[in-house]
Amino acid sequence: MDLGIAGKKALVCASSKGLGRGCAEALAEAGVNLVMNARGAEALETAAEEIRRKYGVEVTTVAADVTTEEGRARLLEAAGEVDILVNNAGGPPPGLWTDWDREDFIKALDANMLTPIALIKALVPGMMDRGWGRVVNITSQSVKAPIAVLGLSNSARAGLTGYVAGTSRQVAGSGVTINNLLPGIHATDRAVSLDTGVSQQQGISIEDAKANRCKTIPAGRYGTPEEFGAMCAFLSSQLSGFIVGQNILLDGGGVNATL
Repeated sequence: MDLGIAGKKALVCASSKGLGRGCAEALAEAGVNLVMNARGAEALETAAEEIRRKYGVEVTTVAADVTTEEGRARLLEAAGEVDILVNNAGGPPPGLWTDWDREDFIKALDANMLTPIALIKALVPGMMDRGWGRVVNITSQSVKAPIAVLGLSNSARAGLTGYVAGTSRQVAGSGVTINNLLPGIHATDRAVSLDTGVSQQQGISIEDAKANRCKTIPAGRYGTPEEFGAMCAFLSSQLSGFIVGQNILLDGGGVNATL
């Protein structure tokens, strides 16, 4: 399927590995030139070179912490005008509601709500002026079904979801769409970390921990970064112009809800 975006430029945050890398790969396959960002320079350069060789697109790398003002400024200066923005950042740590104080919530909001909003505010006006643009925010299935131990993430990502709900309708008439992708468990380093923690807590193998988790997913398996990236590329395409302000689950049916 021709997505109609060959030659456009995308900024993909946290894209050296995991779901961000999956998005970068899918966009590159569609012929999109990339600005890739991550905190670790070595992993970022390795991923960028592999994508250049495989897809023949231009790839600019910016090793920076996008959740800081300095990091965002460096990233935006290097990126210039972009047609597609993929917001992505790791989630805050788990815990109990009694564990968190004001500073913990401020950090979560900075990373998972205020940073993507800042990038949207910086880049969407140019998209509107040019009459076309796509924003895809990687959030979490917890927006649909809160996860008790992830209260910081629940709060910050819900805030971003509310912002997108209103803002997306204000910019859609200028040819710019903003949507959210809500991942469940995928076969990434994060899944390995979660399964390792369960195996240590329960005294079982990592393989058994993964198998037990798969039993809770109707699809019976973890998702892949490639599947996730394909949906990101579709939402970033010429074909998705009538999809506005939506929250799309990619969780193998894990969230049991009618709507």
